[in-house]
Amino acid sequence: MVEKQIESEEEINAILNLLNQQKAHDFREQYLDLHVYEQAQIFAEMDYIQRSRLYRYLTPEEVGEIFNVSEEEPVVLANYFEEMTPRYAAQVINSMYTDNAVDILAYAKKKNLVKYMKLLPEESATEIREMLHYEDKTAGAIMSTEYVDIVGNQTVRSAMHVIKSEALEAETIYYVYVIDDEEKLIGVLTLRDLLTNDDTMISDIMNTPVMSVEVSEDQEEVAQTIRDYNFLAIPVTDYDDKLIGIINVDDIIDVIDEESSEDYSGLAGVDTEQVTINPFENAKKRLPSLTVMLLLGLLTVLLVSHFEYLLNQATILAVFISTITGASGNAGTQSLAVAIKRIANNDDDESRLKIMVNEILTGILIGGVTGIIIWILVGAWKANFVLGFVVGIAMFFAIIIANLVGCLIPMIMEKFNVDPSVASGALISTLSDVTSLLIYFLFAQMFLQFFIGQ
Repeated sequence: MVEKQIESEEEINAILNLLNQQKAHDFREQYLDLHVYEQAQIFAEMDYIQRSRLYRYLTPEEVGEIFNVSEEEPVVLANYFEEMTPRYAAQVINSMYTDNAVDILAYAKKKNLVKYMKLLPEESATEIREMLHYEDKTAGAIMSTEYVDIVGNQTVRSAMHVIKSEALEAETIYYVYVIDDEEKLIGVLTLRDLLTNDDTMISDIMNTPVMSVEVSEDQEEVAQTIRDYNFLAIPVTDYDDKLIGIINVDDIIDVIDEESSEDYSGLAGVDTEQVTINPFENAKKRLPSLTVMLLLGLLTVLLVSHFEYLLNQATILAVFISTITGASGNAGTQSLAVAIKRIANNDDDESRLKIMVNEILTGILIGGVTGIIIWILVGAWKANFVLGFVVGIAMFFAIIIANLVGCLIPMIMEKFNVDPSVASGALISTLSDVTSLLIYFLFAQMFLQFFIGQ
């Protein structure tokens, strides 16, 4: 069957109309003629009544394929299971790839999960129970147990028979893994290796050693490994080096998207994945972080209040406050983003030191250039190069310190096992405001006599 792509909203409406009119045969014909990704998109637009009819018109296997590629949140898909009869839901789960099913069942109500487990084949139920116990965001939580393994003491010809018998159930057959009598991973072959050989022994052509990840390894580290080595999949082993699953590149793409979203949420200070159209819910989620930032912002007010006498004697100083705080805040946020990225790619303490030194040197260069520019511009504008120097030197040191703070905070948070990405840009900006104002007022106090009364 040649699958087609939806080209217009009219086509979607036409398919949904067939469902509304309960024309089961025509609906199946047109709906299943689409690519499964397109099917999932239409499924996401259906209401409860439409979905209820779809469950009657499609087999559990066909619905399972839709759930495998669906981009809806797992918690939403778990709610869809509740719309089905327990037996139908169990059949859908059984037809899905285990890792995808586990992602959804992690959000299922306990009483429903018990029902599904009772109705699933014993082997599937056992695999799902085991995977549900793995810690979230680890290799075990995202791995698939649908893979092909063979033994080393067989020929390529016999191995091909094994692959043919298991291919339909496996997520990928491009990589075939070789295990010993104790199920320990000892080698790997690509489909190309098998197709270009015949009666050769597997042990003679398998690739060793095998790059693998432990079941407890963080998903972000797994993603980095697959990205570094350009793998299509990577095997997962337990603590005894036994092969227990594989992680495919499509799962890693989801991980990269998830981690990127989390990092952006941290920088923005708000969970970008949990935004709703309800303004009260959005306000409830954002208020805590904004309240903390507001309280920290009061430090700036207290600092300005403390140096109020300076501003009374030289009101011109107030003009450049926003310029200095803005520049240092931007520099600190940039340093934060760069530091988080570099921390994610490096593990040793020496790398942390290099990051810190690099950011300080970068701050010196940026601060030097911007400081000289503002010195000249302010000096020419106000015909007072001493005032220009105060603004310029304050900006110079403010940017250096902002760069240092921007890279130090995520490092400190990492030491305390806190995700560095939660060091939001708003926090760095607030701290940069305080430090830059303190520097500015201290230098202004030193040179006050040169621009008093301006």
